[in-house]
Amino acid sequence: MTENTNLESSSEKKIFLKKEATGLFGHSPEERTTEELLKYSIANVDKPKGPTSHQVSDYVQNIFGLAKAGHSGTLDPGVTGVQPTALGRATRIAQFLLTAPKEYVCLMHIHKDLGPGGEERIRQSFQKFMGKIQQMPPQRSAIKRQLRTREIYDLKILEIKGQDVLFSIKCQAGTYIRKICTDFGRVLGVSAHMFELRRTQAGPFTEKDNLVTLSDLEDAHKYYLEEKNDKFLRYCLQPIEKALKYLPKCWVLDTTIKSLTHGRDLGIPGISKMEEFSTGDDVALLTLKGELIAMGQALMSTKDIMSKDKGLALKVKKVFMESVE
Repeated sequence: MTENTNLESSSEKKIFLKKEATGLFGHSPEERTTEELLKYSIANVDKPKGPTSHQVSDYVQNIFGLAKAGHSGTLDPGVTGVQPTALGRATRIAQFLLTAPKEYVCLMHIHKDLGPGGEERIRQSFQKFMGKIQQMPPQRSAIKRQLRTREIYDLKILEIKGQDVLFSIKCQAGTYIRKICTDFGRVLGVSAHMFELRRTQAGPFTEKDNLVTLSDLEDAHKYYLEEKNDKFLRYCLQPIEKALKYLPKCWVLDTTIKSLTHGRDLGIPGISKMEEFSTGDDVALLTLKGELIAMGQALMSTKDIMSKDKGLALKVKKVFMESVE
């Protein structure tokens, strides 16, 4: 899987037209029924402090009586915030969200008063953490402890109050904010630790994108079952296609959909249009009405596809749409 660090929205990406066509197959994601969403959607869950990310996913799974639900990136029990949780068949998309950029707001505590000029020292030292940094995972981590390169896209101090520093950070997936704090203290020549952390964005999902609590989900589902009113539930459950915002996309002809749902790779003649991607990139394969068919891996770049008339363009990695016969 390629690491996705694209921070642009789809609306800003150029579309390359290979073959003009009108899509007649299926319907747009927004037209899915509530029953379909209950088995195939994403809830932008506001993870509370206390439970693990896995426990939150299990709770969502139990609310809707599903066989499975999955999250896109683990948050420690003490961390709160954005945890996109996929329902039913949509859980297959989670692995493609793991590499999406993340954003946090962190409260860091410095263990020593820096005295006069301390605030300026803090601000100057923060600049050293912009761009690519070297990071050793904490001793308590799920991965092997070896030095890794991670990229910090944006770092802003929001407030300095005494020995407490509130800052926001947008970073590459797999960045340990706890280590940012301890390493920052080392740069200052004092100790520092992460006091509180909240994730404000995971890929395309932010606090402003229908963020809901576990209680919201429970109440919305109960209201739907008892009152047959799905307005709040449809607010809570978003189409899986929302997760594709930061991934390059390729729209295919209706005549190609059937073979893709059976796992066959995509040839150039089946492509209608696409965004720019490079060989090896993960690419979302969509109908012309915008429904996700499958995730594929590019076997050639957009430039190469535009210059050729035949050949395999993308290898199908994961099929999402039910088989078309």
